[in-house]
Amino acid sequence: MAYRAAMGTHLTTFQGSIPDALKRAIEEKIEGSTAEVTGGGGHFNLVVTSPVFAGKSMLESQRLVYSAIAHLMAGDQAPVHAIDSLKTRTP
Repeated sequence: MAYRAAMGTHLTTFQGSIPDALKRAIEEKIEGSTAEVTGGGGHFNLVVTSPVFAGKSMLESQRLVYSAIAHLMAGDQAPVHAIDSLKTRTP
């Protein structure tokens, strides 16, 4: 059975909290990171803080985040349709 998100018509077969899954994926794959996740309906906003971003360009930092969550954005019924805003910071 497909899940219909409260904020839109994005369909997915994903079970569980999508924001929690995003946070967990980022924090597990990017050393020393903390992730703030807001949004819904397949569209999310991320603020990720990690010492790993020090000395990296904004693009390099964002690529690290997208790499950590790629599995949540893959396929026709992926739970994450878009990242509307992505901010990376160093502590």
